[in-house]
Amino acid sequence: MRHLLQAAVRNPRTAAAILLLMLVALAGTLSYAGFIVVGTLAGYLGTSRFLAGLLLGVLFARIPWVAQGKLRTVGLLPRTARRPVMLALLVLALATCLYRGQIVAALFPGFASGFLLAYPRMRTAFVRRTLASLFRPRGDSPPSPRADDGVIDVEFREKKD
Repeated sequence: MRHLLQAAVRNPRTAAAILLLMLVALAGTLSYAGFIVVGTLAGYLGTSRFLAGLLLGVLFARIPWVAQGKLRTVGLLPRTARRPVMLALLVLALATCLYRGQIVAALFPGFASGFLLAYPRMRTAFVRRTLASLFRPRGDSPPSPRADDGVIDVEFREKKD
């Protein structure tokens, strides 16, 4: 991580261009995986891609709602159900592509489902490392790597009456 940050500081334009290209590739991959999911769902439901996409749009839509003076979003699926339903749809598309023998097409929903599973961990790891590199502890020396979290370090001072 340190080497990547040093390279980004040395050549910020190159680092920004590489990051932008990586984000474009990720967006394209996830968009094509969504296209495959819509096509698979349309095939199973016996409808057009438009109607299957509309059905998924209604299913995953989040609408702003003001209740008790607070802005919230309301949708058909609760927050805890969105990720498992997305994963189930991606696995369905992956299994369908593999059953039909479309190996290259199966790579896209496979990558998207892996990304969907790994994203929360990647986000927390990235935020922790970024914050750790920006905000160092203010002590005289850095904490020792052998520090045990189960040990409580306490100083005792005598009080003079």
